[in-house]
Amino acid sequence: MTGSDASPADSPSFPSSSPSSFRLAYVPGVTPSKWVRVWNERLPDVPLTLLALTPAEAFGALREGTADAGLVRLPVDRDDLSAIPLYTETTVVVIPKDHLLAAAEEVTVEDLAEELVLHPLDDTLGWERLPGLPANERPETTADAIELVAAGVGVLAVPQSLARLHHRKDLTYRTLTEVPQSRVALSWRAADEAPDLVEEFIGIVRGRTVNSTRGRRAEAQKGQKQPKDQKERKSGAKPGRSGKPGAGSRTGKPTARKPGGAGGSGRGRTGGKPRKRS
Repeated sequence: MTGSDASPADSPSFPSSSPSSFRLAYVPGVTPSKWVRVWNERLPDVPLTLLALTPAEAFGALREGTADAGLVRLPVDRDDLSAIPLYTETTVVVIPKDHLLAAAEEVTVEDLAEELVLHPLDDTLGWERLPGLPANERPETTADAIELVAAGVGVLAVPQSLARLHHRKDLTYRTLTEVPQSRVALSWRAADEAPDLVEEFIGIVRGRTVNSTRGRRAEAQKGQKQPKDQKERKSGAKPGRSGKPGAGSRTGKPTARKPGGAGGSGRGRTGGKPRKRS
């Protein structure tokens, strides 16, 4: 259903001062499509614009106000940005398909002891101590590190989503255990309260239903009268039929007749004792 086809109850009018669109930044590896789909269903009158940015660009866009919110990786500078964690990613090691570690289901830090482990400048894992053997130089980006792995120069530990993003036919990856993991968060400019549209998106990523979502849609729907038939469907009540319970009523139970006449007493029509025959 498009915005023009929606009824007033489905798509309430909002103040004219509301933003005409919602700008969402997201960093490599993060896939916002499922949340964008829900947004378009709930707020068809507010276009959502996606901004694919590097981590540094995403934080800059939030601070400058060129993005309303961003799907970023922690840590977030809480001095001027707010954030709520969404999920934690599995860490994997990217290796050539013919590498000895490709035979294993999982790889440990000890397994990398003799491997040259690349450490790109845009690393998202925040290592205290990188496993394996250090490289002489750090690649500029994760994409550059992937190219080195494909050339047989070292291996690379990254969040699983980045391994999928940079997939190559000659490379594979395995789960890497007991190492740092990347956490994805929703972030926006710090304020006493999140803006209305940010609150709407928070509700979506947290799985709130339409009725429980806080924000401008929920506020706009407060006080709206529901049609009578909608109230009945919501409460589960069925329309009653006219007529009082009792004999001849459709809603009451029919009166059971007892032997002995219409009155059902079994003692004749007058209600007295039966006469004795002489």
